[in-house]
Amino acid sequence: MTAITLRKGAPGAQILGLGAYRPRRRVTNDELSTMMDTNDEWIQTRVGIAERRWASEDETLVEMAVAAGGKALAASGLAPEDVDLVIVASASLTAPIPGIGPQVAHRLGIPRPGAFDLNAGCAGFCYSLGLASDAIRSGDARNVLVVGVERLTDVTDLADRTTAVIFADGAGAAVVGASEEPGIGPAVWGSDGDQYNAIEIAAGRSTMTMAGQAVYRWATTKLTETLFEALDRAGVTAADIDVFAPHQANLRIVESMAKKLGLTEDTVIARDIVQSGNTSAASIPLALTALQESGEAKSGDLVLVLGYGAGLTFAGQVLRLP
Repeated sequence: MTAITLRKGAPGAQILGLGAYRPRRRVTNDELSTMMDTNDEWIQTRVGIAERRWASEDETLVEMAVAAGGKALAASGLAPEDVDLVIVASASLTAPIPGIGPQVAHRLGIPRPGAFDLNAGCAGFCYSLGLASDAIRSGDARNVLVVGVERLTDVTDLADRTTAVIFADGAGAAVVGASEEPGIGPAVWGSDGDQYNAIEIAAGRSTMTMAGQAVYRWATTKLTETLFEALDRAGVTAADIDVFAPHQANLRIVESMAKKLGLTEDTVIARDIVQSGNTSAASIPLALTALQESGEAKSGDLVLVLGYGAGLTFAGQVLRLP
């Protein structure tokens, strides 16, 4: 029997460029208080959000993904024809067929790439980065465009303040390419399916429900070990981390994780949720782009990320900023 030959000397993978798109409309807590029984103090005390972005009718998933993906491509210095795989992570597609991956690739002028959608809830971007890195290292792809995009307002009940004050819209993207030195650490991923319906759109419903306290307890008690494992598998320690950018689900969760990690005072901690709300699969690339644009994070910084959400799925990685 002839053996399958695997690629020898496979490269590592790194992020070459980041991009983001934030919807035009800002919605403050005070504006929400005119729509439902809530107020700024109640929201900021519980989840740390001051405002969020809601997409208008013309800011579709495809439009936002194309905008973020185009910026990431420009930042990477690559041409569209250099990309041969497109992964779009989203949990808010209201029309499952066709997927938007091929549409995004076509709009960006990427000729005949592999293209697909991935739904791992709020962990979708990290799952996609892991797949992109593996595809490059195995030789299945040269360069990969990863996009996290959400219109969570399409699946949020605005009469339910437990979810309506949290979820928002936006898109973030990364171009991943080969490198001599690995710039994306191993993905430490998994799921706790015994709580699969803690966040769900139940059959026959069009809007999402969330067992907020259950998700909060899970995130603050079960996921720190994933962060330490991601550090260990990347061969670094918490003291080596320049930026901590977990999924922007709840500012209290972010702060709890940072404390348990024992990060140094010099570590930059992403708090993009304050202005952006919870944008699910888009939250990590949105946060990283914001930190770079503000100058708080710089090229070469070592970043610890963690995505977690519906499923309950989770994935942690160590990255180096482009």
